[in-house]
Amino acid sequence: MDAKKENLSLKFAVSGAAETGHCGIDAYDKGIELGKQIALHKAVLVNGATTGFPLWGAMGAKQAGGFTLGFSPANTEKEHIEVYNLPVEYMDVIVYTGFGFPGRDLIMTRSSDAVFFGCGRIGTIHEFTIAFEDQKPIGILEAGWETDEVIKEI
Repeated sequence: MDAKKENLSLKFAVSGAAETGHCGIDAYDKGIELGKQIALHKAVLVNGATTGFPLWGAMGAKQAGGFTLGFSPANTEKEHIEVYNLPVEYMDVIVYTGFGFPGRDLIMTRSSDAVFFGCGRIGTIHEFTIAFEDQKPIGILEAGWETDEVIKEI
């Protein structure tokens, strides 16, 4: 196996809120740092090709020279941008699933070797339950948001 392929063998998903008003002031920095660490550990950063916390993770990964893979709820790039209002920046590859948010969550989570959770709401909890039931390795960032407490209770 060549070195480049070997370096990108693990895929780590970043799950979190697309709308981050409830996340607290340090959420941006935590998302950036998480993405950087994933890239520095030579793993592919996977996310839902969305805004907010997952986007910040992708931004951090790209700052550190990493590779990013997004799973979109849309059928096409046009739908991704115009209907879902989602970004294409910071993603090396976007897979257009056409399955809406719930289907996208399933594909993204199952395509990853581990999933990291930041601040979030129902979509993040949905991704957590998939990862939990699939017995994926899970990382939960603890900070000034409630998501970590909700996940602990589940």
